[in-house]
Amino acid sequence: MLNLSAKETGLDEQILKIARATDKFEGYPYPHAERIADIANVLAKQQFNFASHDLLSLRQAALIHDIGEMTMNRDYIKANRALRSDERLDLQRHTVIGEQEAAKRGLNRAVQLLVRWHHEWWNGTGYPDALEREQIPLAARILRVCDTFATLTEARPYRPPFSVFEAKRHLTEWAGIEFDPKVVKALLSLEKSEELDPYHESTRN
Repeated sequence: MLNLSAKETGLDEQILKIARATDKFEGYPYPHAERIADIANVLAKQQFNFASHDLLSLRQAALIHDIGEMTMNRDYIKANRALRSDERLDLQRHTVIGEQEAAKRGLNRAVQLLVRWHHEWWNGTGYPDALEREQIPLAARILRVCDTFATLTEARPYRPPFSVFEAKRHLTEWAGIEFDPKVVKALLSLEKSEELDPYHESTRN
C-alpha cells in the first residue's frame, strides 16, 4: 500500500467509491479494480522501480480505468453473452469518456491519459489512438497487462474464470501483439505474489 498524505487519502477514498461502484455496475462480485491496482503496484514497484508519484498515478488510473463504462451505462455491458460488433465499437468510447471523467474529478493529466490509453495494443491496433510500442507509456502498458490478467481470472456473465496458468498462457501467446513482452515477462516472474491469486482460489476477504 502507498503512503498517502491526508489530502491524498481523502481523494483515494473518493476514488475507491468510484471503483467499487464501477465493479458493481460491471457485475464483479469482488473488488476487481482494487485487485488490478494491487497487481500493477507490485509490478511497477518491484520490477520497474517506479517513483512514488508515478505509483500513485498508476494506482488511481487502475481504480477508475472503467469509469467511462459506468458513465455510458449501456445495458449490453452486463449482458450474459459476448458483445456484438456494433456494441464493441460503441464500447470503445469508454476510454475517452473515462479520460473526461477523470479530468472532471481533478485527477492529474497522467491519470487521465492512463485511463485513455489502457486499451492501446503493443502492435498499434488498440484504441482510441492506435499508439504502438514505446509510444504507449510504460504505466499504460502495465495497466493493460494487469487488467487483462485480473479480468481473465475472474468469472464473467458469459464465461467461467480462467486458471492462473491459463491466464499466463494467454498473456504469453499475445505478448508482442497486444502486450509489451517485457511487461508480460515481469508479471510472469511474480510467481509467489499473493496479488495474482484469484478471489475464487484464495482466502481474501
